Amino acid sequence: MRKKVSSTTGNRDSKSNIVLIGMPGAGKSTIGVLLAKQTSRDFLDTDVLIQTYENRSLQDIIDTEGYLVLRQIEERVLLTLDCRNHVIATGGSAAYSDPAMTHLKENGITLFLEVGFEEIQRRVTNYDTRGIARRPDQSFKDLFDERMVLYRKYADITIDCADKNHEEIITDICREL
Repeated sequence: MRKKVSSTTGNRDSKSNIVLIGMPGAGKSTIGVLLAKQTSRDFLDTDVLIQTYENRSLQDIIDTEGYLVLRQIEERVLLTLDCRNHVIATGGSAAYSDPAMTHLKENGITLFLEVGFEEIQRRVTNYDTRGIARRPDQSFKDLFDERMVLYRKYADITIDCADKNHEEIITDICREL
């Protein structure tokens, strides 16, 4: 006789999601797809969800309504997530919302993909048009420094991605889990 396990009971079941946080350009979406495949989970990209729900790009939301409205929309979308056994790639600004991060952590283990500023700056060449929720006068370095504090605050596990390829990062994540 097989015992039925409820998805809402037990720590292991309630933490079935893997939530990726980090800067734009850290590789959350790319690593997320690979990690989902490796761990037999579904993949969810919250930036794509926002764009689907709003029927417009993140940059369009910022350009027409401002970065704070994008953060509010992001929080609302994150708070509506109710899934199990997913890898969730969050937007870089998800960590600004304590209610959203608390909600995500109820069902998941939060992994911070840590990438140094110089590498992030090299990867993100479209800072002004990428749909990054930031103050209009905020430099990329200031944004980076501000967000690092938040990512470290919410991370259950930090993965140092410096000088590693995707396969090595996935291996590190699976070892930590």
